Amino acid sequence: MSKKTDIIIVGGGVIGSSIAYNLLNDGFTGEITVFEKDKVYEFSSTPRSAGGIRQLFTTGINIQISRYSLKKYMTFAEDMAIGGEKAEIDFKNPGYLFLAKNENISQLKRQMELQRSFGVPSEFLEQEELLSIIPELNNEDLQGGLYCGEDGYLDPYSVMQGYARKAKELGANYVYEEVDVVTTESGKVTGVQCKNGERYEAHTVINSAGPWAPELSKKIGLPIPVVPLKRQIIQFDIAEPLKNKLPLTVDPTGVYFRHEGSSIISGFGEKVKPGIDFRWNRSFFEEQLWPVLATRISNFERAKITAGWAGMYSHNTEDQNAIIGGHPKMKGYFMAVGFSGHGMQQAPAVGKGLSELIRTGKYETLDLSPLRFERFAEKELIIEGAIV
Repeated sequence: MSKKTDIIIVGGGVIGSSIAYNLLNDGFTGEITVFEKDKVYEFSSTPRSAGGIRQLFTTGINIQISRYSLKKYMTFAEDMAIGGEKAEIDFKNPGYLFLAKNENISQLKRQMELQRSFGVPSEFLEQEELLSIIPELNNEDLQGGLYCGEDGYLDPYSVMQGYARKAKELGANYVYEEVDVVTTESGKVTGVQCKNGERYEAHTVINSAGPWAPELSKKIGLPIPVVPLKRQIIQFDIAEPLKNKLPLTVDPTGVYFRHEGSSIISGFGEKVKPGIDFRWNRSFFEEQLWPVLATRISNFERAKITAGWAGMYSHNTEDQNAIIGGHPKMKGYFMAVGFSGHGMQQAPAVGKGLSELIRTGKYETLDLSPLRFERFAEKELIIEGAIV
């Protein structure tokens, strides 16, 4: 016997839970069923992310998405409160900083002008001005940096749980089972079948399964250009503390670092083969991160690893940007996939946009149509230059 519901969301991480919350908060009165195979979210991408929130993007759509989402995160604790208990997410805004050498100075200044046109208070810092942000910085090979003091970082796990708890309070039903396949008939979705054999019927299915989304779509003959890529993060302590709290800082090499309490976390977009892999190793720090970190800030020369973990990027191989909206070849099949590391920071806008698209048939708050699936066939890729 099949169970009936109105909307099925596959993937109960930050994207799926934001969609569920926004649908119900915006007035959807049907039943929403969210499927999440990992009840304790041990391998979910959200809590394994670096938690950065930035508006320093190079494309108009990403800047608008991030600006909307940043504002939502600023009021998140109050908006997601339940019974008077705030949903604290430990949001801190010491800023975001892209360090620059000669070859990308002009590019960053062009990005700044675009960001400012959307209201982002980004600024270009000259070489010596960088020391006002990070006094210990070795700036000898740098010519400046792009900085935004509104940006920062938060606790991704708390954000995900805040959305999920609020969605449940509003009536969302969470089922902790793994979806095996989306069921279809005559070019439209009919529901899902779980690995345990249970079937659920619905006329709308949203694929927000993160690194497992491509396989789910492939099973119904609708491949998407997304692959899972491992990303490692290393946490370490230093012998001599820094004077200021670090912004999330991106070195010209691509190595990034920020404070995590009194410790530091760091990562880098290493080249790896696609696939699900949650292993991390110390050699990643010793060989790829530490040489860059120790050169950039002398305090990092004496470092002691305290923790490490690996998470999955849902990497869009075409243009490294999200795929949002309905699939043109399958009625009722929607996607929120391929965020390439930006899912957590874009979740508020994505949830709002899909809520509007599904309820009303069109975007109202933000036009997310540039991120439609059809852009690949139409040769209208969204090339984002600021990928970390």
